[in-house]
Amino acid sequence: MSDFATSLPRRADINPRPLAVAALLIALGAVYLAQSVGARQAALYVVGALLGVALYHAAFGFTSAWRVFIADGRGAGLRAQMLMLAVGVALFFPALAAGSLFGMPVTGLVSPAGTSVVVGAFIFGIGMQLGGGCASGTLYTVGGGSTRMIVTLAAFIAGSVIATAHMPFWTALPQLQPISLVKTLGAGPALALNWIVFALIAALTVVIEKRRHGKLVAAHVQPAHTSPWLHGPWPMVAGGIALAVLNFATLALSGRPWGITSAFALWGAKAAAVLGVDTASWPYWMTKANAAALAAPISRDVTSVMDIGIVLGAMLAAALAGRYAPAWRVPLRSLIAAVVGGLLLGYGARLAYGCNIGAYFSGIVSGSLHGWLWLVAAFFGNVLGTRLRPFFGLEVERVRPTSC
Repeated sequence: MSDFATSLPRRADINPRPLAVAALLIALGAVYLAQSVGARQAALYVVGALLGVALYHAAFGFTSAWRVFIADGRGAGLRAQMLMLAVGVALFFPALAAGSLFGMPVTGLVSPAGTSVVVGAFIFGIGMQLGGGCASGTLYTVGGGSTRMIVTLAAFIAGSVIATAHMPFWTALPQLQPISLVKTLGAGPALALNWIVFALIAALTVVIEKRRHGKLVAAHVQPAHTSPWLHGPWPMVAGGIALAVLNFATLALSGRPWGITSAFALWGAKAAAVLGVDTASWPYWMTKANAAALAAPISRDVTSVMDIGIVLGAMLAAALAGRYAPAWRVPLRSLIAAVVGGLLLGYGARLAYGCNIGAYFSGIVSGSLHGWLWLVAAFFGNVLGTRLRPFFGLEVERVRPTSC
């Protein structure tokens, strides 16, 4: 969850104009992609839009969930994340162990665990709290009408492309070879081990929350619409399950899990090239896959297509909820935090081989050891970021403790 989700404008019935614009762009984009690239790319674009709807309607994210746990001991958001991961590994591990899904080869996002992941995830964690959102949170809040998050996104892109220039240095630092728990332990034992860890983390949040507040604190829910599943809000648990299922749909359609931030680096590299920077000569962009992505249109990049879908899906959801109301006045200190936070988010994501989606969510459901390392390092980054927020005039939400 981003800061935007904690200060949503008072809802009207529906915002018809942004609703029409979002729906039209989703439909036209799907038709264009089906004709120019293929049916799978069009389907992935629609999956991206559905992810945007789920993220917005459930106000599901990582930044605020981690912040309120760190600062106030409330763990509902973390428990929803553990449920999301538990459902995710149940779907992913058997398919990854088999190596194919519905006749299509599939592979997880398994990356090296080492120095760059620790440094990158820690930096990313600080950026989450200063920028006001994670990777998915930045996209869905931009789609939902947050003008501050447009600044965060621009800085996120800049930080991403800067990091690609420095990648040879970071990848040369000590790191383990990519380790897949599915391949090392087998799907069954890996699944059991992950479920045990998820349960322990969820139980720990319950203990801490009850110790701090005397009971589990009920999450604040906006007044429901007569059709809450269409117009929102959704329970956070429903959002977590929806994200796990849609990530699995991404695996089935593209052959690999959901990611976000590689597209930001790609967009930044293309923009820099237009300005005369020879990004194609950087070692990061000289690998076969990255060179092909840099040379090809954005429409052929799965991650880019899904990111655009997320923004439009969130815009559609915000309009359905009657909350699409961009505010253009942003305090200076908050604006500075958005720039600094965005740069840290972008730089950290590249170093860590992904963000809260590509490294944490998709990394863990891929069985990658680096996903767990990312979680620990990013959490400590969030601790520091939460302490820095007041210096930029940013809120740290707390509720009054109660006794048993």
